[in-house]
Amino acid sequence: MKIGDKIKRLRLANDMTQEELADRCELTKGYISQLERDLTSPSISTLQDILECLGSSLQDFFSEEEDVQVVFKGNDFFVKEMPEEGYDINWIVPNAKTRAMEPIIVDLQPGCSTWEDTPHQGEEFGMVLSGSVQLQLGKERMKMKKGDCFYFKPDKNHCIKNTGRTVARILWISSPPSF
Repeated sequence: MKIGDKIKRLRLANDMTQEELADRCELTKGYISQLERDLTSPSISTLQDILECLGSSLQDFFSEEEDVQVVFKGNDFFVKEMPEEGYDINWIVPNAKTRAMEPIIVDLQPGCSTWEDTPHQGEEFGMVLSGSVQLQLGKERMKMKKGDCFYFKPDKNHCIKNTGRTVARILWISSPPSF
């Protein structure tokens, strides 16, 4: 169980900021931030205090019923900027590595390519949201534009190159997670 993630979801469900929760529990905002990212673990008494402020209890918090996040909003996203490579990766579902598939959005600069991925198990799907790209799958090169999509078994080296003059945006989903 990811204690930090569950505390964050409870805090957001109570429409509280990290600072508000920290003030009510006589903790620091930095501690709450570290706790929500599972960089630290609370003592039982601190966890009880936090849960009390969030209208919950230890029993409810650790109940067998798992609270699974279904809706992900912009503030849940994590962006890895890689300007030297010419692309950014937007992880749009936090902790997707623990799920059956992993969706990302890649923003690819003109003339740049994503990393060349080596063959692996699974399936990959993608859709060009804007711009024009070339999917390289082994020795094949396939041109794609906004609205086109791909679906393949990644049994060959593969990457995407931006062949246009503007930033290309691609929704890319890998199953099982491989990004």
